[in-house]
Amino acid sequence: MRARLDPRSTGPRKPPASRAVLLLALLVLASCGADEPAATPSSGRSATPGRNTTGASQQGPGPFRWTGDPKRDASLRGVRIRARQVASLNEPTVLIPRPHDDRMYAAERSGRIRMLAHDGDGLRVTGSTVLDISDDVTIESERGLLGLAFAADGSVLYVSHTNANGDTRLESYDLRDDGTAAASSKQVLLAQKQPFANHNGGDVVLGPDGDLYFGLGDGGATDDPDNRAQNPKELLGKILRIDPTHRTAGRPYSIPAGNPYRSGGGRPEIYLSGVRNPWRFTFDRANGDLWIGDVGQNAVEEIDWFAKGTAAGRNLGWSGYEGSVSYADGSGRRPNRSVPPVFEYRHEDGGCSITGGFVYRGRRVEALRGAYVFADYCAGQLRALRLGADKKVTDERLLGVAITQPISFAQDDEGELYVLSQAGGVFGLEPR
Repeated sequence: MRARLDPRSTGPRKPPASRAVLLLALLVLASCGADEPAATPSSGRSATPGRNTTGASQQGPGPFRWTGDPKRDASLRGVRIRARQVASLNEPTVLIPRPHDDRMYAAERSGRIRMLAHDGDGLRVTGSTVLDISDDVTIESERGLLGLAFAADGSVLYVSHTNANGDTRLESYDLRDDGTAAASSKQVLLAQKQPFANHNGGDVVLGPDGDLYFGLGDGGATDDPDNRAQNPKELLGKILRIDPTHRTAGRPYSIPAGNPYRSGGGRPEIYLSGVRNPWRFTFDRANGDLWIGDVGQNAVEEIDWFAKGTAAGRNLGWSGYEGSVSYADGSGRRPNRSVPPVFEYRHEDGGCSITGGFVYRGRRVEALRGAYVFADYCAGQLRALRLGADKKVTDERLLGVAITQPISFAQDDEGELYVLSQAGGVFGLEPR
C-alpha cells in the first residue's frame, strides 16, 4: 500500500473538514506514485490519526482506459456481474473464512477483528469481537491491522499489524471454542522495524504446503533508498515463508526446506525477493499457483504469477525494475535474476495502485471461472485476466463493476469472491 491520492503526503492528518480533504484521508492506507520523502522517518502512533468512518466518501472511482483487444477477450466478454453490499465495517482490510467454521472473520484497520455470520444472502456482523489490539496499533499513513490467517485446523489465528511504535509484528493467538482469541496466548513470531510509515506490506497467507507466507514492502520512502528489496540480509522487500508449527533454536518457527537462504547467504525466512509493496498475494485454491499484486512507483503496476512450488528464490526486480521497465535502484545496480510480471498496466492509462485478488473458483459466475480478478485502488474498477496454455495473458478486460477504494479481496469456502472498500463496504460478486 502507498499514500494513494496525495503521493507527497507524510505523517498524520487531523480529521478533515471538507469533502475533498476527507477523500484524501480515505486514500492514506495505500498509495500511488512518488511517496514519503526519505528524510521523514517513521514516527510511531499518531495523536490525530487521519482515518475515516464507514462510508464517509461518496466519490466514485476515476477513469480507467482499457487497452485490451476485444477480439482476444472473447471468453471474458460474456461475464456479467454486479457487486452487492452485504456488510459494513470500519475500514476493513481483510476478510477470511475460518476452517471448520461457517463464519467469516474481518480485520478493521484500527485493530479490531470482527466475526461475521452468513445471514440469508448477506453477512451479519455479530456482537462478538474476536480480538481487539487497538491499543498496540498505529494507523498513521499506511499502517494498521493489515493481515490475518488461520492455521489449517482453525485453532490458531495469525495477525499482522504495525504496533504503537510503527513497527511490523506477526503474532499468533490461540482460539477458544467460540471463535474468540485468547489475548493471553499472544506470541510474537516475527518483529521487523519499519524505517518509514509506508510500504509496510503485511499480507499473511497460509500456503497450500501448510507454511505461513508473509509479505513485507521495501520499508517505504521513494525508490527504496537503502536498496533493501535486493539485500538478502534484509527482510524488507520480500515475501517470507516460515513453519510456525515447529520451533528451532532461538526462533518460534522453523525454516522450510527450499527457502533460498536456508543454508546461509541471507535471511533464511526469505522465500522470494525484489517486491516493492506486495499488496495482496494469493494461492489458487485449484492448483496452488501463486499470484502477487505488487504496487508500482510512478508508472507501472504489476501482477506476478508462479506455478505451484516454483517461486522459491526468484527475484521480481524492484528497485532495478518497475514492472518490466528498467529503473535505477538505490545502488545503481540491476538484479541478476529478475522475473518479469505476467501482466502490467501503466498509470497513464488510469489507476495508480494495484489491489491483488483471487483466481475465481466459485459457481455463481460460470464465465468467470479460472480468471484472476483484481482491481486498482485509485481507479476503483474491477478487472480480470486469463492465462493461456503458454502461461501468457490471453484475455483481459474490465468487468463493468466500480467500487470506491477497493482495498482487498476475499474468498469464502465456496470460492465466491468479495471486495472490501476502505470506505467501509463489503461487497459480494454475483451474476446480473
